[in-house]
Amino acid sequence: MRLIIIVVLSGLVVACTSSRYSMVHDKAPVGEFDASRVPDAIPKWEPLSPKGNQTPYTVRGKEYHLLASAKGYREEGVGSWYGLKFHGELTSNGEIYNMYSMTAAHKTLPLPSYLKVSNLENNKSVIVRVNDRGPFHDGRVIDLSYAAAKKLGYQKKGTAKLLLESIVVPKVVGQGEKSGTAEEDRLSFFVQVAALSNQVAASALLQKVRLLDLGVDSFVSKAQGREIYRVRLGPVDDQSLAEQLRRAIDKQRIGSPIVISRPVLAKGS
Repeated sequence: MRLIIIVVLSGLVVACTSSRYSMVHDKAPVGEFDASRVPDAIPKWEPLSPKGNQTPYTVRGKEYHLLASAKGYREEGVGSWYGLKFHGELTSNGEIYNMYSMTAAHKTLPLPSYLKVSNLENNKSVIVRVNDRGPFHDGRVIDLSYAAAKKLGYQKKGTAKLLLESIVVPKVVGQGEKSGTAEEDRLSFFVQVAALSNQVAASALLQKVRLLDLGVDSFVSKAQGREIYRVRLGPVDDQSLAEQLRRAIDKQRIGSPIVISRPVLAKGS
C-alpha cells in the first residue's frame, strides 16, 4: 500500500511539473479574485539579497547593468504582468513567486527594492516590492504580479503605460533620533585583480597594483573558510569608473582583472 501511495504521489508531482513547464503562454488564475483585499507592500529597509544582484548579467544575449541604488529612480513605460505560468517558481533573489502578492520584476533595480507604480491611463497607484528580474521583452519596463496588475486595472489588457517611482527607506543606526544616522544599502563595485592560493604572492601582486597609483584603495581579502587571497581595488560607486580601473590594470598585464559588485552599507544624507 505504501508503495502504491508513493507511486501515485510521484505521478502527481511529475504531472504538475510537466503541466507548468508545458504552458507556452502565461495566463491568469481561474475563478474570482478580489485584488482590492490584497494590501500594498510596506516599504522598509532590507539588506540587499545575496542572489539576483550580480552585475552585469546576460539574458538572451543581451547584457544588463544594475543600478547601484534605487534612490532617485523614476521612469515611465509600458508594464506587463506575469501569473500562473510562474506561480510557485523561484524568483531571482531566491524567494517563491506568488501571483497573489504585491511584487514585481525589474531588469536593473537592486533586489529587493520598493516602487510606487501608477497607471497613467486611470490614475490608480500601488506599492510593490521588486524581488525578481524581467521583463525581457523589448519596450517593457516592469512585470507586475497578477494581483498588482489587477489592482491597477489592466490585467485583462495585459499591458498599460505606467509611472515607476522608487521608495527608499534608510536604515537608522544608533540610539534615538538625534544620535542615529541614516544609512543606505547599495551596490558598490570592485576590481578583483586576482584570487590566489598563496598569501605571499597576493601581497606581492598588491604592491604592483599600488605602484600604478590609481587613486583607489587596494587590499587583499581572504575568502571565508578557504585559503584564497583576493587582490582587489575599491569600493567605487560608479560601475563605469570600475571598468576604467579594470582596463588600466589589464593594460599593464597585471593579474586577470574583473569588475564585481557587492552590497555595501554606505552612509546617506
